[in-house]
Amino acid sequence: MPYATLLTEPEIAAALRAIPEWRRDGDWLIRTVECPTFRASIALVGSVADAAEEATHHPDSEINWRRVTFRLTTKASKGLTAKDVAMAATIDRLAAITA
Repeated sequence: MPYATLLTEPEIAAALRAIPEWRRDGDWLIRTVECPTFRASIALVGSVADAAEEATHHPDSEINWRRVTFRLTTKASKGLTAKDVAMAATIDRLAAITA
């Protein structure tokens, strides 16, 4: 039994309109955030980690100096679910505080 129900193509298209900073690459949602400093990048990842623990849904995160790239997919479901969209919106909210 899958972890969460996969989104349909129309649902993914609607979700992407609601989170315009994100792009889709196959079964992944991806966003890169430019932070003002390296420390801000680390702080953002820390804030996202706290939110991910609370949601029990964890993005892949890559820090490259002031740039942080987040990648979301629901691995247990083998694709995109509402959990990915919700975490993307949370990351957007946290990134707005950092920027």
